[in-house]
Amino acid sequence: MKVLITGANGMVARATVEHCQNRGDEVFAFTRAELDIDNWEAVEKKVRNVKPDAVLNCAAYTDVDGAESDSAAAYASNTDGVENLAYSCRNHDAVFVTISTDYVFDGETDGFYTQRHTPDPQGVYALSKLEGEMRARKANARSVIVRSGWIYGSGGTNFLSAIGEQLSQGKSVKAIKDSYGTPTYAVDLAARLRELAVLDMPCIFHATNTGPGTSYLGFAEKVCEIGGFDFGLLDVISKDDLTRPARRPTSSKLACLFSEKFGLGPMPDWEDALQRFLSKK
Repeated sequence: MKVLITGANGMVARATVEHCQNRGDEVFAFTRAELDIDNWEAVEKKVRNVKPDAVLNCAAYTDVDGAESDSAAAYASNTDGVENLAYSCRNHDAVFVTISTDYVFDGETDGFYTQRHTPDPQGVYALSKLEGEMRARKANARSVIVRSGWIYGSGGTNFLSAIGEQLSQGKSVKAIKDSYGTPTYAVDLAARLRELAVLDMPCIFHATNTGPGTSYLGFAEKVCEIGGFDFGLLDVISKDDLTRPARRPTSSKLACLFSEKFGLGPMPDWEDALQRFLSKK
């Protein structure tokens, strides 16, 4: 399969490039400098020249707080860029797979969010991602929307990605006890993205590691357990102790109604995934 991957400098894109190459795909990966997805002419030229079987969009504006003061940047990548790729894939008969977010939900529901739940984004970042979903589906009926969340992996700079390194250096970390989600290892997400490209089933999928989900504190405690780190380094806080411009969902755990119906097995358990991630560091 010939695959075009955007956002090549990013954590998920790097994992996706490696996975697709290991599966024998012909991979064309482009950084933002090489392909600015909110530039229609650039997108159309690149897709026309590469002629991919599938485009896996890993490019995104992910600064949740920054989006509150720079909505133009968020919408450029998360909405306009997604729409451009969807149109170009339609023009050149390529499967289009793009990553959305658990933040499209308000976070007030008990249990897991499935595709039956109505999105209710609470911040600019979340709004831009939901608008990107809608624009993609309108532009190209062949679009595959992949909602995920709490993504971590090699090269990541977020809390989930960096906590193991911080604890190994004896640094104290703040761990929120009352925010919940479904951790997702970038390596496992990459595998699911490719599976969905091969499946070529236009739909909204929820893709996270399996298990009951956890809090940031629960994740941190599991890192301590696996890595043999000092639990005393965990500074337990509440989400309300932090002053941040953007509201986050209290609980954004995801579950998918369709994956197994379409022949896709469950993704690995999040604790198993964390074990594999920490063993690679």
